[in-house]
Amino acid sequence: MRVEISGVLLAVGALLLLIGAYATWTAGRLDRLHHRVDLARASLETELARRSALVAELAGSEILDPASALLLLDAAHRARAASLDVLEVREQAESALTRAIHATGTDIEPWAGELTLAMRRVQLARRFHNDVVVSTRDLRQRRLVTWFRLAGHAPMPATIELEDGE
Repeated sequence: MRVEISGVLLAVGALLLLIGAYATWTAGRLDRLHHRVDLARASLETELARRSALVAELAGSEILDPASALLLLDAAHRARAASLDVLEVREQAESALTRAIHATGTDIEPWAGELTLAMRRVQLARRFHNDVVVSTRDLRQRRLVTWFRLAGHAPMPATIELEDGE
């Protein structure tokens, strides 16, 4: 009888040890994913700021007609001034900038390559950010993570949806 109890206790202890090791590994992975979300978000913010600055510079270069320059300058200013905390406002402002870029037909020779590159970098940064967010959300929705609250008090990351030419 004593051998059976100690065998059961040993099995329960081994099971708890395995669950604890898995929970620790999962919590570490979740922490790394949250860090990657923060880095991807910062990278996206940088690319959006670069694009806005490039568009503002293009608008001020006197190459475009005054109406196109004013439209681009206004859209770039609104995109830069949009609050980073209110995601919907930022998404709308950045999407409006994309629409303004496409509406003005900014294919002027010295600027076309730079602007195309800036638009592509925004697309890639947004895609990378959203991929990391989806991975983080998938992991956070697992039972073990929710039962043991392995995510702590970190807010659930959100994808960023922009009209960026894709």
